[in-house]
Amino acid sequence: MKRILLTLLSVLMIMSISAQKEHSPFDFGKMWTFENPPKEWFEKEYGFTPDDQWFEKVRMSSLRFASWCSASFVSPDGLIMTNHHCSRDVVGALQQEGENFDTQGFIAASKADERRAENVFVEQLNKTMDITDEVKAILSEQNTDISNLEARGAALQSIQDKYAAMEGWEGLRLQTVTYYSGGKFSLYGYKKFSDIRLVWIPELDLGLYGGDPDNFTYPRYNLDCTFWRAYDDDGQPLNTSAHYLQFNEQGAAEGEPTFVVGNPGRTERYRTVDQLVWDRDYRYKMDLRFRKNRHALMMEEYNELVKDPAKTFEAQELLSTAFSISNGIKAYGGILDGLHNPELLGRKKSMEAEIKSKSSNPSYWNDLSKAYKELEPHTWSLIHLGPSGLRGSALLMMHELNKYESLIANDGTEEDLKASRENIINMGKTLGDPKEKRLFKMLLNEIKEDIYPGDNTLITLLEGMSIDSYVDKLFEKTKYSNEKKASKCLSKTKKLHKEKDMLLQASRLLIPKYQAAGTAFQSTGGARRALEAKIANEAFNVYGTDLPPDATFTLRISDGIVKGYNYNGTEAPYKTTYFGLYDRHFSNDKENPWSLPERWQNPPMELLKAPINFVSTNDIIGGNSGSPMINAKGECVGLIFDGNIESLPGNFIFDEEYNRTVSVHSGGILAALRYIYKADHLVGELIGK
Repeated sequence: MKRILLTLLSVLMIMSISAQKEHSPFDFGKMWTFENPPKEWFEKEYGFTPDDQWFEKVRMSSLRFASWCSASFVSPDGLIMTNHHCSRDVVGALQQEGENFDTQGFIAASKADERRAENVFVEQLNKTMDITDEVKAILSEQNTDISNLEARGAALQSIQDKYAAMEGWEGLRLQTVTYYSGGKFSLYGYKKFSDIRLVWIPELDLGLYGGDPDNFTYPRYNLDCTFWRAYDDDGQPLNTSAHYLQFNEQGAAEGEPTFVVGNPGRTERYRTVDQLVWDRDYRYKMDLRFRKNRHALMMEEYNELVKDPAKTFEAQELLSTAFSISNGIKAYGGILDGLHNPELLGRKKSMEAEIKSKSSNPSYWNDLSKAYKELEPHTWSLIHLGPSGLRGSALLMMHELNKYESLIANDGTEEDLKASRENIINMGKTLGDPKEKRLFKMLLNEIKEDIYPGDNTLITLLEGMSIDSYVDKLFEKTKYSNEKKASKCLSKTKKLHKEKDMLLQASRLLIPKYQAAGTAFQSTGGARRALEAKIANEAFNVYGTDLPPDATFTLRISDGIVKGYNYNGTEAPYKTTYFGLYDRHFSNDKENPWSLPERWQNPPMELLKAPINFVSTNDIIGGNSGSPMINAKGECVGLIFDGNIESLPGNFIFDEEYNRTVSVHSGGILAALRYIYKADHLVGELIGK
């Protein structure tokens, strides 16, 4: 009996694994365009049949926030909601003497107190048009294939110019968008609002609660919210009574359908399996190591700076940069983990096999695979030798020295030569910093790990020395760290080619390697993009608009339900409360990044019981930050600010079982305004009272 049970369990496990690897059209996600919303799917899955007026309302209520985030109108008087992290970098200029929004937050007592941000704008998608037939007609007249990128671009431009002169499109910023690599084309018309004023932003301790450790995690306790207001040309609050999302204080219940309306930035879900393998073995692997090494060095530097009170500002600036790099480490690490997940990659292989079996030309995949195989020897130099301050001054100087020698060889102007000399001399002054030596050693060790087998570039460079010995000798011997010696050497333009300085010699070896890699990738770029377009079209021919296109930082609607998930041996609840916020505060001994400002001490019970964050199965990616979460009535029930760690492979595949969107709860925003900030006027505006 025991043996029978074990056998049955084994069979069930095999069946389960097999079932998990079955591909689904939703592997390509749920970022639907407003031109082709999946009305039948909404009805089938949720019993919800929105009409055209519903789609128009939520489209016109949703916004692009500047060029990096999403937002929405949430009152009839132009009130705009987006994230704290979308706003923080631009609100600093609005601070008056003695103010610090990071520590104090800001709330305008009245509309007269709202502060205009000169460089902030929002864009509203006013008009959309499917122009696929027009593009194809132009290309057909020219007897040109859709994969001809130059001809396609010219066709799109001519159509855009035509619509710009048409009634109803005047005054709008027009954008043509290519979907499915040429399967569909759309024209969008945006209305821009440039008088945007700050209404409320919480303290950094709340807007970035949990900091780097809590980033991409759940359960979460984060008030990542900011309110702005749009004003019209007469300086009056913009009348948005026709299109705005009224707050629903109760939020969404567990299992309730929800919809995200925002501007996802970029996904790569139509990449082939061989492209993803290249990403796994080269692109993300090398980039992740680069980021981890720089972050470790920055944190060492920060830990020293923070000991000196006089360097507090410098330390905080460095910490902000380190957080940005750490964000990339988690994001790229999550993608890489997903690419190493046999189940996820198995689903991609299964989907690709189905599309290839129905393709008119399966050789497209083989041709693209061959192109990437030929690029492999160049990958290490393209990734590691690009000019970047994070790779140190020595490499930057090598690029400038290469430029200088090129100017000499090609009879560059004296003005250009002088500017290049000055750059070299100024960069050379930094070589005395011990950090620069560490960065160059770090770079060479990264190259050692990633250089293509059989490539002797590093062996030639080191001339039998260890990396440490070589770098120590270079920094000690190079003339370019000394202003006088560098000036003298650089002035001898006719003899510079005879110069044997170690830094110059390294420049002559490494920079041409980087340039050759760039040429290899650029020269094949057009052919590779054409193959990608053909492959994406093959997928489109099989599934049509049943598959959503990759993200393009254009407005999309994504469906899902409010739902917790299993994690870490337990269950993550669908929502968290302010009780949890305070538990994190005290459990971490009130220390940053779980500390709370003075005004948050001694909270009322009404606040503690209020929800703060919740999760749902909606499909999001970077660019969706600031997107409204709405219910079937078109009411605002939350504000997107993050995804969980399990969602990071969403760059190449959507996994509804574990992917979760993390949002600020509408009731949590109102509770904070009501009980902490005493902003009854703002609460009333949001709930319509």
